[in-house]
Amino acid sequence: MDARTLSNGTLWLSPPTVRDIDDITACCQEPSVGQWTTMPVPYIRADAEKFVYDMVTPGWAARSPTWALRLAADAPVIGMIGLGPIDSRREDAAAEIGFWLSRAVRGRGLMTQAVHLACEAGFHRDFLGLARIEWRAIVGNHASAAVARRAGFHYEGLLRGGCLQRGARRDSWIASRLHTDPAAPATDWPANV
Repeated sequence: MDARTLSNGTLWLSPPTVRDIDDITACCQEPSVGQWTTMPVPYIRADAEKFVYDMVTPGWAARSPTWALRLAADAPVIGMIGLGPIDSRREDAAAEIGFWLSRAVRGRGLMTQAVHLACEAGFHRDFLGLARIEWRAIVGNHASAAVARRAGFHYEGLLRGGCLQRGARRDSWIASRLHTDPAAPATDWPANV
């Protein structure tokens, strides 16, 4: 699969490259990024190198795209978003979305925009042609849940021990968006999520 850049004129999603390794390393020093993801903590430059070389490039070849979020086509990385295989099953018509955003640009709706762009591309039959995109987050990650809800994901429940984070089992929430779902905010979420 050929790498693609996505944009809505406010936000650019492009594959991260070797030139982004230092920016990725710097962004991943934010404690909340490590708190809510499965990435290594502490996160060092070698981790960013491994990510770019061993995950991003092979991921595009294997229908698992990853994009860096940027405020202009040639701007530094401010976050990351990707569509990858769902661990419990390997099928071409479904993917799991994952994302993180630098604290410096949070609260501006950028991640919701990025999720809309990634989902639109993922559902497009000339790109991945997905029927379902799943969102999962460690219980307590209310910021991620708010993004998923605003991006049209419907809450499906709690997965007990559903995430393995650095050797520890953590409960996780799960939601999904089908290709037939509107991109409008979902209203079926519990008040406490």
